[in-house]
Amino acid sequence: MSGSHDLPQHFSRRFCGVVAALGAACLAGCMVGPDFVRPEGALDAAQLEPRQAPTGPFPTSGEVPVQWWLLFNDGLLTQLQARAREGNLDLQMASERIEQSRARLGIAASQLLPQVGANASYAREGLSENGKSAALGAPTAPQNFWQLGFDASWEIDLWGRAQRLREGAAATVEATLYDREAARVALSAEVARTYLQLRGTQAQQDIARQNQAVAERTLALAESRERNGVATHFETSSARAQLAAVKALLPELAQRRNAQMNALALLLGEQPRALDAQLREVMPLPSLPTRVPLGVPSELAHRRPDILRAEAQLHAATAAIGVAKADFYPRIGLKGRVGVEAFNSGDLTSWDSRAFSVGPTVYLPIFQGGRLKQRLTLTESQQKSAALAYRQTVLQAWHEIDNALDAWAAQQREHEELLVSYEQNRQALHAAERGYEQGAADYLSVLTAQLNVLASQTRLNASTTNATLTVVNLYKSLGGGWAPEQVR
Repeated sequence: MSGSHDLPQHFSRRFCGVVAALGAACLAGCMVGPDFVRPEGALDAAQLEPRQAPTGPFPTSGEVPVQWWLLFNDGLLTQLQARAREGNLDLQMASERIEQSRARLGIAASQLLPQVGANASYAREGLSENGKSAALGAPTAPQNFWQLGFDASWEIDLWGRAQRLREGAAATVEATLYDREAARVALSAEVARTYLQLRGTQAQQDIARQNQAVAERTLALAESRERNGVATHFETSSARAQLAAVKALLPELAQRRNAQMNALALLLGEQPRALDAQLREVMPLPSLPTRVPLGVPSELAHRRPDILRAEAQLHAATAAIGVAKADFYPRIGLKGRVGVEAFNSGDLTSWDSRAFSVGPTVYLPIFQGGRLKQRLTLTESQQKSAALAYRQTVLQAWHEIDNALDAWAAQQREHEELLVSYEQNRQALHAAERGYEQGAADYLSVLTAQLNVLASQTRLNASTTNATLTVVNLYKSLGGGWAPEQVR
């Protein structure tokens, strides 16, 4: 009886020895496939200054603010940004993609661990009286058969296949994290852009109303002069036509304002017209920031989440090569089973009912019809595509920043010239109206002056709006709107 007890103990020692030996071999095994090397110096040569110096605030090398919209000093814009981060549906979907990639990482990491399961079975069996077993003397009477036990298996990761799988899944998690942050950057820019465009539209509505009042005053004067025989019907008709042309601007501007309020509501995850009561009130367009910090070029690659996302995708593609190469090598594992089995359920607790099996498994791919070679070729090509995509992302960042800086400087210069144009046209209108009242000028001079003032006001308002939008585009190109240390 003692010998029967020594057998499992002897086997247990042998099994532990095999596990230890294979574990040591696993630790000493090689990781096939290339190791990922982080690209360096991607944007060190970027020039963070416009070709022509701006007339307003010059960019400084201070740290790029996370909440760059605070530079506009507009409390409502700040409130809308906070609500967008909470309610935007695209941002919520990006967060769910992160959870999905984390789950895939857990699945990939589980391949490094042993798999253990429990099993139990019961069967009532009976042999055929006319079968071969009965002919050899086996009993044919029905009988019960019970089995209880545990199964375990573990693939020894000698070539790093499972580790490469986990490495690629971890890189994919990083890519989805940065994808969400890229969406956050785009969202903050889009909220600011739409809000500023809304304020510009409302300012244009105010300009149209001012010109309507001027046109109504001019029409009244023309009608009075016609009644007194001083003016002709041509002047009265022209004045009415000018008034109608100004009034025609108001419906289109109102429709544009409503569409922009709905666009903001959509960015916040709200229903149409949800923000009408809050945004319908006309407020002045936020003034340009007096200070514009741009950071330093060497930090730019770590400020733009789309660059970091492309880098993580390159990492995942590099790890996939190691997985494809490991498929060419043998897979070695361990399988074991321990349990009890008996014809009577009462015998399951007996030591003599024990049963076990343990041993290594080896799988060696011999002929796969070229599948493994083509998979390796595919993963290598995908890695090259990811490397090109990374270079394209960096190159695009260079262009976006350079274009945004030039646009910012050019817009400031344009705004100054348009301001002079507006002031001169306004003075010309005042002189034409005074001359018309005194009979020293004809109505054509007044009409021309009115049209010039309306055109210059419209261009000046558009320039003011575009000047604020260039700041938005500048900080979007710089990757402002997210905090790298808070990504998780």
